[in-house]
Amino acid sequence: MLRLTILLIFASAVLMSVLLVAIMLADSVPNPAGMPHPVNPGMQIGGDASLRQQHIGIYGFLFQGLFYLLVVSLCVLGVAKRYRTTTFYLCMGLSLLSMWLVWWQIFTHHQNFIVTGETNYFMGFPIATAWLVYGHWLSAVPLILIYTIGFHHFIYTEEDAARFNRLLKETRAESSQSKATH
Repeated sequence: MLRLTILLIFASAVLMSVLLVAIMLADSVPNPAGMPHPVNPGMQIGGDASLRQQHIGIYGFLFQGLFYLLVVSLCVLGVAKRYRTTTFYLCMGLSLLSMWLVWWQIFTHHQNFIVTGETNYFMGFPIATAWLVYGHWLSAVPLILIYTIGFHHFIYTEEDAARFNRLLKETRAESSQSKATH
């Protein structure tokens, strides 16, 4: 499984690089950074979102999805091999799935708004923005729970603590003996 994790990390990085190059090489659209606001100096009015998304929308969607895969893969790599159990992989997979689902909601609601020009609101925000504000950080909560609740199961077990304490005692004993002989 370690090889698969490293392969996922490498593949994600390579594909993200390819997507960035594709975005850089995509056709430019008129006023891609927007236009100056006619009334409020210093503000920008957005350009044509549908035209901009036509060229790079799917690239951005895939890039973010690969970024989530990269984050979860790096988290898996940060856990000792002996603790990467089926339960651990299941938890990490569910965490990745929650991130992907929220990202899909953000992207599809934004695309829907671009096409129709209409949106609903949730707690004061357009739906896509509400998913971003409220859902984006919530989708990382499973990773936080895996770390906090599973800390003594996946990260630093009681056996690790006992082993560390034994090593500490041995080191102190050796240090005391070496001081006594000098």
